[in-house]
Amino acid sequence: MSEAGNSGTEKAAAYRVLARKYRPANFSELIGQEPMVRTLTNAFATGRIAQAWMLTGVRGVGKTTTARILARALNYKTSTVDQPSVDLAVPGEHCQAIMEGRHVDVIEMDAASHTGIDDIRDIIERVRYAPVSARYKVYIIDEVHMLSTQAFNGLLKTLEEPPPHVKFIFATTEIRKVPITVLSRCQRFDLRRIDAGALVAHLSSIAGKEGIAVDDDALAMIARAAEGSARDSLSILDQAIAHGSGTVSAEAVRAMLGLADRARIVDLFEHVMKGDVAAALAEFRNQYDTGADPAAVLTDLAEFNHLVTRLRFVPTALDDASLSEDERRRGADFAKALSVRVLSRTWQMLLKGIPEVQSSNRPVSAAEMVLIRLAHAADLPTLDEALKSLEAGASVPNGAPHSNGAPASSGPANTGPASPGPASAGNGGGASAVAQTRMPTANGGAQIMRLVEAEPMPAAFIPAPEPVADAPAVPVKSLADIVALADAQRDMAFKVLVKRCVRLVRIEPGRIDVSLTDDAPKMLLNELTAKLRAWTGRSWLVSLSKEEGGQTLAEMESTKRENALLDAKSDPTVAAILARFPGAKIIDVRIPDAPEADAVEAEVPVEPAADDDET
Repeated sequence: MSEAGNSGTEKAAAYRVLARKYRPANFSELIGQEPMVRTLTNAFATGRIAQAWMLTGVRGVGKTTTARILARALNYKTSTVDQPSVDLAVPGEHCQAIMEGRHVDVIEMDAASHTGIDDIRDIIERVRYAPVSARYKVYIIDEVHMLSTQAFNGLLKTLEEPPPHVKFIFATTEIRKVPITVLSRCQRFDLRRIDAGALVAHLSSIAGKEGIAVDDDALAMIARAAEGSARDSLSILDQAIAHGSGTVSAEAVRAMLGLADRARIVDLFEHVMKGDVAAALAEFRNQYDTGADPAAVLTDLAEFNHLVTRLRFVPTALDDASLSEDERRRGADFAKALSVRVLSRTWQMLLKGIPEVQSSNRPVSAAEMVLIRLAHAADLPTLDEALKSLEAGASVPNGAPHSNGAPASSGPANTGPASPGPASAGNGGGASAVAQTRMPTANGGAQIMRLVEAEPMPAAFIPAPEPVADAPAVPVKSLADIVALADAQRDMAFKVLVKRCVRLVRIEPGRIDVSLTDDAPKMLLNELTAKLRAWTGRSWLVSLSKEEGGQTLAEMESTKRENALLDAKSDPTVAAILARFPGAKIIDVRIPDAPEADAVEAEVPVEPAADDDET
């Protein structure tokens, strides 16, 4: 028993996690970083070796590993090679010690725990001494952005003119926090996220070496969850092997990560796009009952929505190795059937819905409400489309079919009570009234209801606005009339906004086209429409014009007052008074016909007269 126990203990102690066991030892084993490897190969071949390098990228892409390989290349020495080299196929004298982080001339420092100027002073003192056994003394500083400002400043001189036997290699995930003075003294390499296809191939190779049976779908899920990080993907694979007792299945990985089945995500997407609320909620509940996290379900739904949108413009996206067969086949079908407006609106709603679910104390209910909103809005037209259809007299386009596969009803008998659409203009040859509403059915689905009058309205016909009952008609022919109405209604705030922000383009009974200044409130046009309707006793169409328009009332008044001041200064009598009394100023100009009777004060510097009299 004791021998078996000791043997088990030795095996447990000897076990190394996959991320360390399969850590790259040379440039040929680095995956996804071909541009950097090509640059370093050419630099070493021509002898143009830099004095400092800055490696940046997200966690797990190989920054520290690359730094060690680079230190190994700088100090490469075998019985036949005694110079820096990127061809590290044959282990050199210093290679193993460097890769294990125990070489005396390769000093690794974690800047997160050595942030002060004293740590940098220690480096500056030691760089003067030659390496003990290697060709170069190499300083690898990880998370260099954590150094203090004083530490960075202390390092600058040594970094710019280091001794010929010293090389610096920095690594960071926050390149923007590194001072530009440090960056300018280093060669920078941006290590890219590793492509999902490359990760899948890498994981498959490691699983084969370990003798582990892994499903292709499981590898795709792990690669997707790693988000381009080789270390994260190996850590997840390690966990999945332990979870499955030596085998890795898609179901095990899905349960371990709390993911939803990708095929079922596609099913959920289809139910939502059809407006079938009952089927969408049932599918979501089934996924939740099998262990899927509500926020993860919506996140996967958003990813598939993005995939479908991308496939409309980049068909080659189907070649992504992390996609399942269902995602490829059905995603391409959805890309052909769904419009960009529907996909864009779904994306926006999911972006807002996912944080709601994550922050809610009832995430399941919150996720269901998001799905209900998505299904309700899936086939509604945008506001621009509805307005264009109304103006053209055409029906609002239908969306997805009814949940039971039948087209939406269009007759009044099936519609039930609905919100009133735009009213017909009346008197004889009327415009068509068009409305579209989605109403829930008994089984949780939806019906598309359209109310369209038989005779369509001519495209050029614009119905005249109807007067509001019990409101006196007030003529409005200019911006000054609108300001006068606001003054009469004692709405001083609105009066100031109109004077300061509105430029008139054209005005006619029932319609006004304006442009706005840059500082105009966003809701000013809506407010102008409502107030004109209430104050004048008729409906108004207020439009934002692309034309610049005239001056605002405030600009007109300012110009008028400036002209009055110039006229006053040019008046011979006033000029004589100013010359006679040094220090005298024009402080008030009265303009009888101005909209406001406010006094205008202007400081006008005056040259003193020849004599010293003052009044």
